[in-house]
Amino acid sequence: MFFAIIPAVVFGWALGANDAANVYGTAVTSGLVKYRVAVVLSAIFILIGSLLEGSRGLETISSVSTQTLLTASISTIGAALSMIVMTYLGIPSSSSQAMMGAILGIGILNSTVDWSVLTKVVICWVTTPIGAAAGAFFLYKISAVFFRRIKTIQAQDLSLKVGALIIGAYGSYALGANNVANVTGPYAGIIPLEVAALVGGLSIGLGVLTFSKRVMYTVGKQITQLDHFSAVIAVLAQAITVWIYALIGVPVSTSQAIVGAVIGAGLARGSTNINYKILRNIALGWLQTPLIAGLVSVGLYLSINAIRALF
Repeated sequence: MFFAIIPAVVFGWALGANDAANVYGTAVTSGLVKYRVAVVLSAIFILIGSLLEGSRGLETISSVSTQTLLTASISTIGAALSMIVMTYLGIPSSSSQAMMGAILGIGILNSTVDWSVLTKVVICWVTTPIGAAAGAFFLYKISAVFFRRIKTIQAQDLSLKVGALIIGAYGSYALGANNVANVTGPYAGIIPLEVAALVGGLSIGLGVLTFSKRVMYTVGKQITQLDHFSAVIAVLAQAITVWIYALIGVPVSTSQAIVGAVIGAGLARGSTNINYKILRNIALGWLQTPLIAGLVSVGLYLSINAIRALF
């Protein structure tokens, strides 16, 4: 059992190393929050979110297709390998969509897919960046009215720093609550939900603490330049969006949520300097990621079964 869960730990570590940037990346790159403070807070609140509200997503992932310990492990390895390959090739990818594609590939092969659950998940994928963009746009417009009433620059700076810390913690909580299902969801029907949430939360937190610096210093500058206020609003919109889907019980892409939120905040402040290539990459990611992950997992599954048949 222990060795079968190792792929999930590795996948969780990789997810944390990459997705922490979606929570604190804009605050760190804009100078509002120090990197070390960001990663410690992020790891703590990811674990709390995983334990308190990760169960709905775990149940959803486990219900997409009937799983055994073998298929759960292969699906996780397939998703992880797909992410590594696509990252190396520069192909846009999402851990949520990679895991779903890996599960779906084996599920179709074994005729165990619940298509109603899959439909719900796909709808949520499409609405994630759109909802985050709309949320950021209106949050910016409303919050700006109150922010401008703060009379001194020093008071404004202090409110932004405190806001960035609190909102980043909330975003980390939402990340854990939503994305823990991507890590240990396939195992949720095999091991207790509490154990799946704990293992997933710890592994994501480990990735944040050990290997998130490079990615964190690039997020926020790839799409459109953000000022401090816009950065805080973008993270808040992303956090709310991801948390709502955690309540619904559908793991979504935090990367696509922050992209939508950054664009929404940028539009709200009048920016037209938007990198539309990123938008194209989101659309391509919806198609490419689950397809590639599904093919990889099916290939692994057939190969392992062939080897077992020989012995």
